[in-house]
Amino acid sequence: MRPVRVTAIASLTPLERLEDDPFLVDSRSQHAMCARWAAERGLVIARELLVCSLRSDHDALWDGVRPGHDLFVAPSLRVLECALSSVEEFTAECARRGVRVETVGHAEPAYDARMKACVHRRLSMPTAGYDGR
Repeated sequence: MRPVRVTAIASLTPLERLEDDPFLVDSRSQHAMCARWAAERGLVIARELLVCSLRSDHDALWDGVRPGHDLFVAPSLRVLECALSSVEEFTAECARRGVRVETVGHAEPAYDARMKACVHRRLSMPTAGYDGR
C-alpha cells in the first residue's frame, strides 16, 4: 500500500494586509502548522501550495492526486476561504474524487510587532537571500 500523500494549502495574501491579518500573510507559519498536524499523525507533507482564490478544478490542486491515498490540509477554514475561490466547490470536488480535506484547527499564533517585522522582512527581501531567521 502506498503511503498517504499530504498536500498543505496556505493562502497567498498580500503583504499590505500584514497589519490587519498577519497569519493570512504568514504562509510559512501556515505551512508549519500543517506540518505539525501531519507529524502528529505520522504523516509528512509531500506538497505545499501557496494560492489565492484558486478554482477548485485547477490542475495545481489535482496533479497526481490519488483517491484514497491523498489528502489536503489547511490551517483553518479561514485560510481555505482565502486560498480557494469556493470552499464548498472544493470540498464537493474532494468528495467526488475520494480525497479527504482536513483543517488543523489549532489556535493561530498571536503576532506582536517583532513577529510582524520578521514576516515583513522575509517577504519584502526574498531576492536578497534573507531566509527569515
